[in-house]
Amino acid sequence: MKSNHANSAALRAFRVLEVIAQRQNGCMMAEVVEAVELPKQTVHRLVGTLENAGLVLREPGSRRLQLGSRPERLAIATLMNSGSRNERHAILSAVVESTGETCNLTALAGTDIVYLDRVETSWPLRMMLAPGSHVPLHATSSGKLLASLLPKPQRERLIGHLALRAFTENTIIDREALEAEMRETSRRRIGINRAEHLRGMNGVAVPVMLDRQRACAAVAIQAPEGRMTLEELLVHVHRLREAAAAIGATFGRSSEDR
Repeated sequence: MKSNHANSAALRAFRVLEVIAQRQNGCMMAEVVEAVELPKQTVHRLVGTLENAGLVLREPGSRRLQLGSRPERLAIATLMNSGSRNERHAILSAVVESTGETCNLTALAGTDIVYLDRVETSWPLRMMLAPGSHVPLHATSSGKLLASLLPKPQRERLIGHLALRAFTENTIIDREALEAEMRETSRRRIGINRAEHLRGMNGVAVPVMLDRQRACAAVAIQAPEGRMTLEELLVHVHRLREAAAAIGATFGRSSEDR
């Protein structure tokens, strides 16, 4: 009986986490109560437990509920190690085969992007980054792309928290200029890295969509300027979008970039 009760409580708490995770701007307690169809007192108790565990937090300056850092780390670990990882790796490998350049799958992780998977080119001139590596999002094509697709209030808060370190002379370190870059990135739905993280290394990225509104990851290729110009990289955007659609299907949803 205790075991069944514990399982029931765990499933209820998980349902609360699901509801909060599905709202890009967080949600109010009343929205959670309505969505999970449980007594208000029960939901308040569950949320309190989740807050104490660092799984849920209240947005500063408001009463809106948002996910904490622990679910984010769990989500990233799940993406990296799920049963579909081999299929996604094969899709990235096919992109490398057709473009001749390194291809990676990334996701937002706070103010960074994290490499969920990466397939290196066979060329001797390349940048080695293992899955799990973090890179500041403002200096990467996929980081700027994924941030640009966030709801405006969330994007502006994120930009406000970035430590805009210059990695090269091309790194955007002015917040207004970065916001303008993200508006343009959102419009074209292509992330561009103009040698902003490593001198002479360009990159382009496209989103992997959970649905028509939400991106969960990005597929990107990068190459040194001496081997492929930015204009030549952009020629491969259609191939990247095909890969993003195929990867989107591994998450059980269709990708907008079909």
